[in-house]
Amino acid sequence: MGRCISVLGSTGSIGRQTLDVANRLGLSVCALTAGSHVDRMAEQCRAFRPKLAVMATQELAEQLAQRLADLPIEIRFGADGLLAAASMPEADTVITAVVGMVGLEPTLAAIQAGKRIGLANKETLVCAGELVMHAAEQYGAEIIPVDSEHSAIFQCLAGCRDRSQIRRLILTCSGGPFYGKRREALAYVTRADALRHPNWRMGPKITVDCATLMNKGLELMEAMHLYRLPAEQVDIVIHRQSVVHSLVEYRDGAILAQLGSPDMRLPIQLALTWPDRVPCPVPELDLLTCGPLTFDRPDLETFPCLKLAIEAAKAGGTAGAVLSGANEVAVGLYLLDQVGFYDIYNLVKQAMDAVPFVKKPSLDQILAADRLAREAVYVNLGG
Repeated sequence: MGRCISVLGSTGSIGRQTLDVANRLGLSVCALTAGSHVDRMAEQCRAFRPKLAVMATQELAEQLAQRLADLPIEIRFGADGLLAAASMPEADTVITAVVGMVGLEPTLAAIQAGKRIGLANKETLVCAGELVMHAAEQYGAEIIPVDSEHSAIFQCLAGCRDRSQIRRLILTCSGGPFYGKRREALAYVTRADALRHPNWRMGPKITVDCATLMNKGLELMEAMHLYRLPAEQVDIVIHRQSVVHSLVEYRDGAILAQLGSPDMRLPIQLALTWPDRVPCPVPELDLLTCGPLTFDRPDLETFPCLKLAIEAAKAGGTAGAVLSGANEVAVGLYLLDQVGFYDIYNLVKQAMDAVPFVKKPSLDQILAADRLAREAVYVNLGG
């Protein structure tokens, strides 16, 4: 079990739950990073006494320093601060819970430092999966997924050393708040509607991604890289109950599934304790009362973001970076009530068409594709 952790994105949903788990496990915390929540970061620093705290900007870092003037905590800001938090010598485990492309380079820094990575940042693998997995092999870093679906697959693959034994991975999807609705009914759904996830409590960006089903497309790309399988061997099924978190079908027809309560503290704890398992304060799953478990096909007509993500997964190269960057901006605009629900798809599709495709990109080309995709969204929005 890791004894000292860095948490990148500590004030967000995953970050807060990680600190809850770490506190219960008696782990020390050597670094915390946040975007703009100065007050929450100050509270966390007083509770966990890290050696390093990082904010997004110099102004926010100065505000934090004023609040923590009586504590011997180093305060830094920006990309350099994130890289320092990710590679601190004292940390044996780094939880990457930041949202967006900002998580890629710190994750690579943690990998190069040989850390165990508790990976909760989707963009790292969606945008640069080949580079990241190659670096992990090169530097001997261990990547343990924190997403409930990939944690489930990770557990179902325990003991499987030969990937040729796998027929397919099956990612489960709750269907989000709009499951069963037709396309015309979703044209005018509001931000509040999209943020009403039926089973999970998450941050706003990922909750909207769940409403469009883009989140499941991003997870498909993650699974391809994590488990070294082509898109054709990763399927998605709608499972409204969020009890079966994902499944693995082997070539002999056997299917292994991981079941549990829909609580992110379970996969977070596993990433911190693996290969050990310890008691967790999550409500136990009662098979006698959880009700029937149902499965259905996703509706790609009503949820075209998923279809777009599947196409990007099959294309590879910079397609993931363009998809992810454009989607991040489009969802941000939706959360500001500046675009409609289906505008998210339209803006991402336009960016995919506009940004030049590179089949085997370098890190610089991936970062450039992300930047061009974000710019394309604003260009198309203005047009």
